[in-house]
Amino acid sequence: MLQFLLSGIAIGSIYGLIGMALAISFYVTRIINFAQGQLMMVTVMITAELVSSGYPVWLAAAAGLAASCIIGVLSYLIAVRPILLSNRFSFGWLVSTLGFAVIVENAAAYVWGPTSQAFPPILNNISVPIGNAVLTGQQLLAIATAAILAAGFEIVRRYTLFGKLGMATAADPEMASAIGANTTVVAIVAFAVSAAFAGIAGLLIGPTTFANPYLGDTFGTYGFIAMMIGGGTERPIAAMFGGLVLGVCAEGANGLINSQASDWFPFIVLVVILIVSPKGLFSASNPLFRPRRPAAASR
Repeated sequence: MLQFLLSGIAIGSIYGLIGMALAISFYVTRIINFAQGQLMMVTVMITAELVSSGYPVWLAAAAGLAASCIIGVLSYLIAVRPILLSNRFSFGWLVSTLGFAVIVENAAAYVWGPTSQAFPPILNNISVPIGNAVLTGQQLLAIATAAILAAGFEIVRRYTLFGKLGMATAADPEMASAIGANTTVVAIVAFAVSAAFAGIAGLLIGPTTFANPYLGDTFGTYGFIAMMIGGGTERPIAAMFGGLVLGVCAEGANGLINSQASDWFPFIVLVVILIVSPKGLFSASNPLFRPRRPAAASR
C-alpha cells in the first residue's frame, strides 16, 4: 500500500502540473486550452531530439521549454484571442484550440515520425528506499518540483502585483482594462506560464514514457480530469491536489483491480466526485473545505 501511495503521488504530481497548466490559462481567460497536452509533447520531442544529436541534457531541456512557451503564446494569439475579440462569451475556442492541437500533433509526427524515441534517463536509474517502498530519483524529483511550482505560483498569484492583475483580469477583463491593466499581456504571460508547467511535466515523465508525437493526448486528458477533480477552474492550485488524488486512485486501481484499470477508473472517480461536489473536490463551494465563520457572540 505504501508503494501504491508513493507511486501515485509521483505520477499524480505530473497530472497535477498539467492540470495546473490548463487551470492557469482558464483562470485568466476563462477558456480551456485543449492543446496543452501537445505543448508538453513538444518539450519532450525537442529535448529527445537534441540530446540524441549530442547536445547537453540541460541545454536540450531549456530549448524544449522555450519552444513550448513560444507555441503556447501562438496558441493564444492564433486560436484564442480572435475568438475572444469577436465574442467573449462564445465557445468557438473549443474548436479552435482542438484544431491547433491537431495541427501541432501532426506536424510533430511529420517531422519526427510516429514512432517512439529514447528520452534521457536523468535520475531514472537511481533508486531510493522509503520504508518498504522504492522510488526512483526521477519520481522524487517530480514530487519536489510539483510542490515548489505549485507553492511558487500561489505566492505570485496572491502577493504580487502581477498576480493581482491576473486575478482582476479573471474577474472582469473590461474593468481591469479600464483601470489601466494590459489584459492582452496578462493573457500572453498566463499562456506562456501554463506552457512552461506543461513542458516541465513532460521533462519529468519523459524518461518513463519515451518521446512520442501522440503523448499529449493521454496526458492532456489526465490533466483535464485532475483539474476537474480538484476544482482548478476556481483556484489553479486545486488542480494539483486533484492530480494527487487522481494519481493515487489510478495506481491503486492498477494494483488492486488489473494493470489496465488506470485507463477507465479515473473517469469513475471523476463522475463520483462531481456528483458530490460539482465544482471539484477542493473548490470553495465544497462544504468540507469551506471556511467556517465563528459563531456570533451572545448578547
